Amino acid sequence: MIFAAAPRRAPLALACAVALSALATQAAAQDSVQETAQHTIPSVLITGPRFPAQATPIGASVITAEQIRSAGALDVNAAIRKIGGVFGRQSLDGSPDFGLDLRGFGTNSAQNTVVLVDGVRLNENELAHTVLSTIPVDTVERIEITRGGSSVLYGDGATGGVINIVTRRGAGKDGTSGSLFVEAGRFDHRDLRASVTHGAGPWSFDAAVSDRRTDNYRDNNRYEQTSFSGGVQFAYAPNGRAGLRFESARSDSRLPGSLTEAQFLAIPTQSNTPDDFGSLDTDRLTAFVEHRVGAFELAAELSHREREVASTYVSPFFGTSASIYESEQTQFSPRLRHTVDLGGKRNEFVTGIDLIRWERDVSADFSAGAARQDATAFYLRDELRWNAPHNARLAVGARHERFEKDYSDPLAFPPVVGEHRRQSLNAWTVEGSIDVMPRVTVFAKAGRSYRIANIDENAYRSTLDVLEPQTSRDLELGVSAGTEARKATARVFRHRLTDEIFFDPTIGFGANTNLDPTRRQGVELEGQAIFAKAWRLTGAWQYVQAEFRDGPNAGREMVLVPRHVVTARLAWTPGDGQSADIGAHWVDSQRYGNDFTNGCSTRMPSFTTIDARYARRFGPWEVAVSGLNLADRQYYSQAYSCRAGIYPSDGRQLKLSLRFDF
Repeated sequence: MIFAAAPRRAPLALACAVALSALATQAAAQDSVQETAQHTIPSVLITGPRFPAQATPIGASVITAEQIRSAGALDVNAAIRKIGGVFGRQSLDGSPDFGLDLRGFGTNSAQNTVVLVDGVRLNENELAHTVLSTIPVDTVERIEITRGGSSVLYGDGATGGVINIVTRRGAGKDGTSGSLFVEAGRFDHRDLRASVTHGAGPWSFDAAVSDRRTDNYRDNNRYEQTSFSGGVQFAYAPNGRAGLRFESARSDSRLPGSLTEAQFLAIPTQSNTPDDFGSLDTDRLTAFVEHRVGAFELAAELSHREREVASTYVSPFFGTSASIYESEQTQFSPRLRHTVDLGGKRNEFVTGIDLIRWERDVSADFSAGAARQDATAFYLRDELRWNAPHNARLAVGARHERFEKDYSDPLAFPPVVGEHRRQSLNAWTVEGSIDVMPRVTVFAKAGRSYRIANIDENAYRSTLDVLEPQTSRDLELGVSAGTEARKATARVFRHRLTDEIFFDPTIGFGANTNLDPTRRQGVELEGQAIFAKAWRLTGAWQYVQAEFRDGPNAGREMVLVPRHVVTARLAWTPGDGQSADIGAHWVDSQRYGNDFTNGCSTRMPSFTTIDARYARRFGPWEVAVSGLNLADRQYYSQAYSCRAGIYPSDGRQLKLSLRFDF
């Protein structure tokens, strides 16, 4: 049975999120000294304008390693969804790499959100979601989520926002530490992990391995992945540090395909493609350096990534089709920061360049495509802080980026030989914040962001020439109230997009095109409250209007964008070795993937899922039991056609784990 909430009735999770706002407002009026005495919140070093900083970027939020472990998140993607409140759309290959959607960009969410690991861009220049499952979750120090246009610092595809995963760099102390982890559960789930860190004076080393296997919920949906991550760092305090990191992963998937609504209602676990399968292999090598000279800080990353995607599809009508996509990306990102105090004011100037080369070769019955893209960008940003009692901040920034694209495919129809294009784009931003009263901060951001069509979008387009760049005028206003013990943040935002790049199913048999003007606008609310010392309540609510603002579809909704997404979590840590965590996630109904005219007689149903975890420590040992989708709801977040093209989400799953720390 599908669980469908009333069309506009907010569930308990929404009530929790709204309650957090009231708690935070009340906290803003309380005595700060008393608040500090009752609750001790550790400070978290975060990433400012591409450099480490103590002040959180304007409008950003941070997920800590402690929160990830408390929630029992087995991978980075799950942590972003469960703790960060980011909507995730079911993966098609049984992997844990859900499509993450900031600000309601639907099927193109991956092309409008930049994902970084230690400052290195993971996005691919193709229609593919960013793969985060290859990052060992035990190596993650924090995850930073910046919602809204961020093209000045991060370039192409940052209109929805930026997700930056920061891994541990350095042991922090001499000696050896590590952990062993084993978990088993329903659907023949098995997860084995081991990590170790060693510090010896200025040197530190770390390594992590994992082996994850599951049959998943559906037939022909087995997923297997092995990964390794290792790094070495030399810290020459107090001037800087340098290091090297290597990551490798191998994944194999069975591909169950999509269902019609009738098939989903009858047997949601069935598969119409019992013989389809695929694989994904990735390797990444990154070198980094940070160095301080007086008031100047220099930093750079040099990264090289190789990726191979193979798939085989078997059809009773068209026979067997196999394909191999081999791509590689090299990125070099040097930058400089200068800070100076000017009579009670502090100025921070950041500038840098991003050089990225991406290449791909395709070997398939239908394609022999060869593509290359070179991106060269220069950016600068200046932030002034003054009026210490009110912590006033004002920042301005700009970016210029040039792209060169080469593409050929003799098997295309018609054949493409030596297609070469150049495109240049500019971005700008103005940001500011001020404490209007103790523990109440008002902030605002305005700017221009952009993205260009990737190789797959240009290869199957509606125009003779390549698609026009997508641009967005971004505006955000917000307020944050309270301390870390009780805090709420509210934002209103608007993105006015021109030439949005999207697949339009109403053009012939469908093609990628530049849409008529569109917009994303809405409200976001986040909050947290710590009470009775052992309890922590967090919540997030996102309301998005995604619609056409001009043309024949003016006023119509964009597809695969839920208006409401609500997440609430309650954690209990009494300090006696026990811990518990329970979360609820509610997603509103949404338009099916091909319903551009809003003519489908129904919508994808809304759904609620509940997950929980209880753990008990016995010295260095921890035993935990956890469950996903505890109510065993039958639902789906991915459907490409009206009442069809449905990819069912997982049913209830219970798991038992054992962890040993040394």
